[in-house]
Amino acid sequence: MITPQNIMRHELVGLWVRVARSTHQGFTGLEGKVVNETRNTLTLEDGEGREKMIPKKTSTFHFKLPDGGTVEIEGRIIVSRPEDRIKKRFKKYG
Repeated sequence: MITPQNIMRHELVGLWVRVARSTHQGFTGLEGKVVNETRNTLTLEDGEGREKMIPKKTSTFHFKLPDGGTVEIEGRIIVSRPEDRIKKRFKKYG
């Protein structure tokens, strides 16, 4: 089960996310389902089927958890390949 304490060690694809802050103002406020993740980006699909690629390093995200809760994660913390991030040790977060 995904919790605020272990979200960084789980798959992010499939989660609903909103861009809370970004150095690029055009990305702030975008929301949708994560459909792809690379080392440096998250790709979101909005409700109309359009995809937007958001850089992790310069953004802060609000992820909606399956239990209905929300957790804020600074993108710079999750900059790594998904398969490497799952194995990585994180300081207490959340």
